[in-house]
Amino acid sequence: MTIHRRTVITLALIVLAVFLLIQCTGNKEKEDTTIKDARGEVFTGSAVCAGCHKEIYEDHTRSGHFNSTQFASATNIKGSFDAGQNEFIYTRHAKIMMEKRDSSLYQVAYEDGKETKSRRFDIVVGSGNKGQTYLYWMEKRLFQLPISYFGPADQWSNSPGFPNRIVFNRPITSRCLECHSTFAKTISEPGKIPEEFDRSQLLLTVGCEKCHGPGGRHVEYQQQHPGDTTAKYIVDPARFSRQQSLDLCALCHGGRLNKTQPSFSYETGDKLTDYFSFDTVGRNTADIDVHGNQLGLLAASKCFTMSQMTCNSCHNTHKNEKGQLALFSQRCMNCHTKEKNNFCKMSASIGPAITQNCIDCHLPKQQSHAIAVYLQGADAATAVSMRTHYIKVYPEESRKQMISLGKFLTDPHPGNH
Repeated sequence: MTIHRRTVITLALIVLAVFLLIQCTGNKEKEDTTIKDARGEVFTGSAVCAGCHKEIYEDHTRSGHFNSTQFASATNIKGSFDAGQNEFIYTRHAKIMMEKRDSSLYQVAYEDGKETKSRRFDIVVGSGNKGQTYLYWMEKRLFQLPISYFGPADQWSNSPGFPNRIVFNRPITSRCLECHSTFAKTISEPGKIPEEFDRSQLLLTVGCEKCHGPGGRHVEYQQQHPGDTTAKYIVDPARFSRQQSLDLCALCHGGRLNKTQPSFSYETGDKLTDYFSFDTVGRNTADIDVHGNQLGLLAASKCFTMSQMTCNSCHNTHKNEKGQLALFSQRCMNCHTKEKNNFCKMSASIGPAITQNCIDCHLPKQQSHAIAVYLQGADAATAVSMRTHYIKVYPEESRKQMISLGKFLTDPHPGNH
């Protein structure tokens, strides 16, 4: 009887253990992975927006903002993994190879022919037009990989700001993610570096909800009231004041901001000064880099100070309008007309072509002093070129345009009127 009783008890305990295991597993599978902001508002992801805003969504998926961050795959990493094109050599003793291993892609460090470290491509940062850099997870922390892709040269390069040697330990902060993603939840103590993130609470791309706010309640309401077009529970930046509109863009295009609140605390429509401190000392425009502080340059321009223009006066954030110089020029001419007597003084010299390209003369490309990379075998860094947002007359750029159009130069200072 004793043996029988023990057998029964043992079997009962086994059954109970299996039951509890199933319950635990089931609960884990049912674990809520909904992404929520600090207020508990639910993010839906941009794809849900396509249900009612298909054309806008499809346009936005082709934009630089939307492609600012993606989970890494062979289809969105621009650099080559083909033999002979998949390495970056630092010295004859040290190099990094970009390799396919099983179903993943890796940056693998070799010293004197021996593998010393390998890290997986986990996140792609950048659309690839100017370049891409890459991040990898180490448990709950993110780090930047040492090799990036430089678009203008279509080749691998040392990551911007990295020394000319193998380094894998540059941490990614929540402030980095605040400008390159829609949302990321930090779970480490304030001030701890490297920061730790909840990997289930990460919404990549600068998507619809970056500017319009979390869409959970909006989507739920619209599904229940499909005939209501009042756009409940969603932010409409088109209704913003000038300062609200500028603040939204300045979050990521206003230079180095010193945060006074945790990252991702700012909500669309808020005053940016409630979350960041600004350098109140006047800066010379020559000291403002073309990368990262577009608003600082724009704010120094007469076009800005003598009007109510915002970033949206020229940019349609839903679309990829890169390289459409005639389109941007038409927007210039919404303000600059012959009737207002503020049209380009070179129109008589250039003729009808003047309407096709205000941009190369008044917002030329300039080299960034902040973003530069070492290409394979180069002794000096190559700077990224970007358009300045300091709108003014650049006589030398005007001269270049006149020459490109085959115009005879009689004015030694073209455009300086």
